[in-house]
Amino acid sequence: MKASASKIVLKSPREIALMRAAGRLVCDVLDEIERHVEPGVTTRQLDAIAERLIADAGATALFKGVVNPQARFPFPASICSSVNEEVVHGIPDDRPLREGDIVSVDCGVRLDGYCGDAARTFAVGKIAPAARRLMDTTREALELAIREIRPHTRWSRVARKMQKYVESRGFGVVREFVGHGLGREMHEEPKVPNYVEPAGQRSDFDLLPGMTLAIEPMVTGGKPGVRFRDRDRWTVVTKDGSLAAHFEHDIAVTEDGVLVLSAGESASS
Repeated sequence: MKASASKIVLKSPREIALMRAAGRLVCDVLDEIERHVEPGVTTRQLDAIAERLIADAGATALFKGVVNPQARFPFPASICSSVNEEVVHGIPDDRPLREGDIVSVDCGVRLDGYCGDAARTFAVGKIAPAARRLMDTTREALELAIREIRPHTRWSRVARKMQKYVESRGFGVVREFVGHGLGREMHEEPKVPNYVEPAGQRSDFDLLPGMTLAIEPMVTGGKPGVRFRDRDRWTVVTKDGSLAAHFEHDIAVTEDGVLVLSAGESASS
């Protein structure tokens, strides 16, 4: 089904500036978490760091308390922390991270009425070359997308290049979870797939100035299939037990190209 342009809310320069402030806070949180990722630390400790920084900034955590009808309880934390074969929506807990693990941290905030949402995958100590290659490929797929965005072109052009790059490296592109629009709400139209959808199931759209999107490739080390972990019905894991990585940035489409909202002061097109 084609995405409905009438449901996509284009943002004013003022709104984009507010979203950039929210995105910078998320960037700061992820920077601080990265400084604490090491063997022996728990993801609950990482969540506590995020919760403190978000509160100190006068913001609220987007994820905490979110209700998913198929989950067993509302989401209980400020970040999602997904370790090794966990793809997204992992719940922070008291298991110590181990040397060689990889951990994907997704953070979302609402600041002054607007949302920021970004994710990175971190190495815990020294990791295997295959894990490093997976992380690098996922990050590079996101960077490729940001480079390729042009106003007044179709998203599928970008998604096709992302998918081709990831699969050329021997990895899988997750289908069940995709990026999304965001603004006053965490999830707005349109859906932003990291692959080209089959004919008849398209949600393609034009990239228009003022559009704000969360682009978030989720890549598996093996086959792309995923499932919910039954014990909580939040945590998504790879079906084949392979590692997964996740990187995400918020961007605004401009007349000149793209503005990265969830990065440092100097990031732009």
